[in-house]
Amino acid sequence: MEVTKEINPSITVVAEKKYSPFKEFWKNWKKQKTAFWASLFILLLILIAIIGPYIAPYDPYEPDYNATLQGPSQAHIAGTDEYGRDIFSRLLAGARISLSVSFLSVLLGAIGGTILGLISGYFGGWLDRMIMRTSDVLFAFPDILLAIAIIAILGPGLKNVVIAVSVFSIPSIARLVRGSTLEAKETVFVEAARSMGASHFRIMLKHIFPETASSLIVFISMRIGTAILAASSLSFLGLGASPETPDWGAMLSLGRDYLGTSSHVVMMPGIAIFLTVLAFNLVGDGLRDVLDPKTKNE
Repeated sequence: MEVTKEINPSITVVAEKKYSPFKEFWKNWKKQKTAFWASLFILLLILIAIIGPYIAPYDPYEPDYNATLQGPSQAHIAGTDEYGRDIFSRLLAGARISLSVSFLSVLLGAIGGTILGLISGYFGGWLDRMIMRTSDVLFAFPDILLAIAIIAILGPGLKNVVIAVSVFSIPSIARLVRGSTLEAKETVFVEAARSMGASHFRIMLKHIFPETASSLIVFISMRIGTAILAASSLSFLGLGASPETPDWGAMLSLGRDYLGTSSHVVMMPGIAIFLTVLAFNLVGDGLRDVLDPKTKNE
């Protein structure tokens, strides 16, 4: 974009306005109203995950047998569980656990999947066939069943939940990155870099990976919601967090016996999981509309 500025009647200066990718993204992002508000909700969740245990009105681990299974009230705005523990305080403390497990598992899956996808798409041949056939084998199992099988081998616990969720995220990310790599490696600038003697590592890192970044960001943002559901499901089954831990899935598992008499014990963590997963899916849809060139041109 050019801006013409007249200094005097005989001299005219043409100044070029610099293009800012961030400003362009922000302008388009604000147009995605639903995704924009969902992103603010996610930022609030991240803030709660950081400071939640410090601002909780009650100790999330301390039982109070004089206040068991009380409904929402002024003293306990989300009610109490079967041990008299304040559910709102446990939700605040559990936000850190649920978000950290999902973020870390998706991050590890993204790193592994990106490396495998780049290698598979760039080199092709027997490496491509071996990586993709292994991915096909993993795709044959439903995600939650694959995670249960991994935890059955490694044992229960949040660390093993992170490993299990990251493993079933790798094949999807590897296939996504492979497809983008196959397109990018045929472009002119990659051919130019190869003809100038650039190493394979430099070409993949400097020229091909940036071309996969937009699709990868969209997929990761939506995958976090899937990871939260998977981690909560594993904790619900007793394979993740221990029962006393204020994990949202573990809270659901403990409260299911009281669904008929004290439904708030299940509803509160269920609503937290629902809103969080919905927010990440909405943000993923918005990022796809903003970052995907094919969507922009439609």
